[in-house]
Amino acid sequence: MNKRVDKSEAEWRAELTPEQFRVCRRKGTERAFSGSYHDCHDEGTYRCVCCGQGLYDARAKFDSGTGWPSFWEAVVPGAVRYVEDHSLFMRRVEVVCSACDAHLGHVFEDGPAPTGMRHCINSVALRLDPREPGGE
Repeated sequence: MNKRVDKSEAEWRAELTPEQFRVCRRKGTERAFSGSYHDCHDEGTYRCVCCGQGLYDARAKFDSGTGWPSFWEAVVPGAVRYVEDHSLFMRRVEVVCSACDAHLGHVFEDGPAPTGMRHCINSVALRLDPREPGGE
């Protein structure tokens, strides 16, 4: 995992697109079915768009039908952190990058085996680092 990444708001604004900043640094959400990875089936590692930390392996991705990329587990324990979220008059669990605190999405307990979890993640918060077919 990456070392801790702390930057000022001005630094994040300079490095990210306006949409990436809105979602990752302001806890926004992209529209369902609008992101580039919701229907992506490429192999590789999904990384944090803010700091590059590896977050999810494409092998843990599944089609949840929600319109956002969904994963049943992070690439390694500790890659993401979970934060209680009581916004919008709901009780949810937010998923953030453990290295830079970027808002990624939310986790729900309605996913497939083996974990039963659904990490519902904004495409704009991710960058896919492709893996060659058959490669590790």
